[in-house]
Amino acid sequence: MSIEIKIRKNEPVDRALRRMKKKLERENIIRGVRAKRYYEKPCDKRRRKEKVMAFTAMLRRRYAD
Repeated sequence: MSIEIKIRKNEPVDRALRRMKKKLERENIIRGVRAKRYYEKPCDKRRRKEKVMAFTAMLRRRYAD
């Protein structure tokens, strides 16, 4: 997995960094790295996923009209 950002001619470095950060966010790389930073017990993973599923189901029910 490799992310490449080509700096355009006369482009400031901070703008290139911003493009790189957006690309990392779009590909969920930062989220994956943060999730793997610490060990998460299997029951905690399951609990977290169930909580997300319940929230999305609640949103679907609320806006199903």
